[in-house]
Amino acid sequence: MAPRPGISGIDKPETLKSALRGAQYVADDALSTAAYLALAMGKPLLLEGAPGVGKTEAAKAIGAVAGRNVIRLQCYEGIDAAAALYEWNYPRQMLAIRQAEGAYINVYKDSFLLERPLLQSLRNASSSLLLIDEIDRSDHEFEAFLLEYLSDFTISIPETGTIRAHVAPIVILTSNRTRDLHEALRRRCVYHWIDYPDPELEARIVLARASSVAEATAAAVVASVNLLRIEPLVKPPGVAETVEWAEAATLLHSQGEAWPAAFRRSLGVALKDNDDLQFVAPRLDAILPGEAA
Repeated sequence: MAPRPGISGIDKPETLKSALRGAQYVADDALSTAAYLALAMGKPLLLEGAPGVGKTEAAKAIGAVAGRNVIRLQCYEGIDAAAALYEWNYPRQMLAIRQAEGAYINVYKDSFLLERPLLQSLRNASSSLLLIDEIDRSDHEFEAFLLEYLSDFTISIPETGTIRAHVAPIVILTSNRTRDLHEALRRRCVYHWIDYPDPELEARIVLARASSVAEATAAAVVASVNLLRIEPLVKPPGVAETVEWAEAATLLHSQGEAWPAAFRRSLGVALKDNDDLQFVAPRLDAILPGEAA
């Protein structure tokens, strides 16, 4: 079994929580604990939650704390093993064969191999973090294919042999829960559900990620975003939209726009669907923040 990865200097969940804050990610105790246990135990971390709650950003922040390059495998409907593992560069192989003019040439060597995220992460396990983003977008067959990788951290290339990680790579999976994941995949992971943060925590996130925003503005925007999230919207604003709306309104206000108007004019930063904008329009005055300093 490959040695567990861990992070140097991270000896408990509280230390990781503080380090994540240094990477401009404000994590709560539950997320810090789940991430710490996954790292300490050498297990993948599965983060589920609604779109926009910060799952991908959490993975990037953990990568920053660990000093590792984030290798991202973006899942989609129809993704297959070749897109995740490797492909042989067939045009280069054929060109090499023609240039060899009948002489023997080994076309199954690394110079002809196109590495995809899983193989890249395996060969660079000590310096990378593998982010398998939106695993729920893939199909059940691809999910089953991942089980061997997550169990043994090995990849078999028929033409060259088996590649095995010397240390267990850091692996983080995210899911928007558009479908249920297989129980076998869940068993291999440390699981954590990321919900929308409470207003106090979300305001702290805004202040941590947008230095130009005043505390009163952050609190006002967070209050309005929480009102928007209880509406039956197509695309409720996520945490990133909260931060961006606070930044956009602050920018307009710095240019002389009055506060209610600054929030109204920058609403397209928070709501990015026309049906949603039309739906909330009749009640916009009650939803928008008022004065903010």
